[in-house]
Order: sequence, then structure tokens, then C-alpha cells
Amino acid sequence: MNRLKADKSAFVPTKTGKKRHRLSRALICLSYFLVLFPLLILFVWSFTGRWSWPHLLPETFSARALGELFGGYSGAVQVLLSSILLSTAVALIAIAVSVPAARAIVLTAFWGKDFLKFIVLLPVIVPATAFAMGVHMLFIRVGLSDTVVGVILIHIILCLPYTVRIMSEVTAATGDRLEAQARVLGASPKKTLISITFPLAMPGIISAFCMAFIVSFSQYFVTLLIGGGTVTTYAMFMFPYIQSGDRTIAAAYSLLFVLSTLLVFIVLERRIKKYYNIEDVFFFS
Repeated sequence: MNRLKADKSAFVPTKTGKKRHRLSRALICLSYFLVLFPLLILFVWSFTGRWSWPHLLPETFSARALGELFGGYSGAVQVLLSSILLSTAVALIAIAVSVPAARAIVLTAFWGKDFLKFIVLLPVIVPATAFAMGVHMLFIRVGLSDTVVGVILIHIILCLPYTVRIMSEVTAATGDRLEAQARVLGASPKKTLISITFPLAMPGIISAFCMAFIVSFSQYFVTLLIGGGTVTTYAMFMFPYIQSGDRTIAAAYSLLFVLSTLLVFIVLERRIKKYYNIEDVFFFS
């Protein structure tokens, strides 16, 4: 009986445990506030006609931003959809390249391995302006300038440092022992790939996809340079309004930018839940 009481007392929260729990909840609430409060400001600015200092609330409200986004004459919705498709294609291709590249870097030994790692990181190390200008000169010579293919290729190059790094860390953590064991037990290469390799790599693939999508979706300068103005993305629509100082239109474009990215991630999460028949994944559960 005394032992039972002692065991029950072990589950009673101590004062230190209560303080840590309150601190963790406070940090979580603070994190939510830091994320949601700027979005709330953007939402208010999207319907603001006039909001001058020192007024704490907008003086007038206006639906001008809604007309700009959804009126049809600006073409913002069409550009947004095409940008989502372009960034999705970039992310998928970047992952298709990064998965075998990461496995080769982590699981095999070959001459020039360290040099390859350095080459992969060059788009991050070299300043974006110098890097984009060099690629632009090459694309002009091969006929990829001012084309959608050229824009996709430059976005893939910019995404590879992040996706290869993420997949390399995941591959190093999981290794290939389970795959080797499956092959020893008689599994075919296809069965091993579907049942072992992909499920183990899926957390890294999801993270790499999200990172590649964000990097591609937010590109402005390289898209303008390589696309030559003929390939228009949502970022090219948004940044001129931000630079012009029109806060109402800029806030509306920025809010739609954030919400569209979140929508893509939510759809991705729902598809993964349905595929694996699980309740919790990574993002919004």
C-alpha cells in the first residue's frame, strides 16, 4: 500500500514542473502572437483607405485592394496560380535530383566528394547578383533566356543547396541498413524502394519540398533577369507595390502571398495523411 502511494506521488506535478509547464505555454503563446500579429496588421492594411500617424486605428476603409487582386484587370490570380505551378515543378525536380545526390554523397566514397559538396553550396556562397549575371550570360548563349525553362532551371539551382543539405542529413540519420536487410530477406529493388527507402526519406522530402517551394516562390531578381519580363511570377507583381510605398496594395499582395503558401502546405499535409492513413504529420496538426 505504501509502495502504491509512493508510485502515485511520483506523478504529482512539482512546483518546478508547474513553472516549466507555464513557461513553455507562455513561449508557445508568444510564438503564436509573433506570427499572427503581423498577419493581422497586413489584413487591416489591406482594407485601409487612410491610416496616418498618430492614429492607432485606420481613419478610413477601402476595398481598393480587393479590386486590384480579384477585379480581373490586373491578372493577379492567374499569375498566382501559374507561380504556384512553377514553384511546385521546381520543388519536385529539385527533390528528384537531391535524393540520389544525397545518397551518393552520404553512402558512397568517391574522388572529389568534398569538392562536390562545395559546388552544391556555391549558389548560396556567391552573391546572388554575380551568380545570376553569370548564369544569364550562359542562358543567352544556349537560348534559355526569356523562357519558362530557363526560369525553372535557375530556380532549381538556387534550391539545390537547401534540398541536398536536408536530404543528406536525413540519409545520414537513417543510413541504408534497413534496405540491406530487406534485400537479404529477398525483397526486390523496387519493393525495397517503395517500402523502405521512400518511407524513411519522407520527412526529409517533405521538408525539402517546402523549402524549395518557398525559395522558388519568393524569387524576384533572378526571375526578372532570366525571364526578361516575359515570364511573370507573383513576386514580380508584389515587389513593385512594396517599393512604391502603396501600403494598402502591398499588404494585400503580401497577405495573399502568405496565405497561398500556407494553402499549398495544408494540401500537401492532407495528401500525406491520406496516403499514410495517419492523424498527425508535421505542419498544422
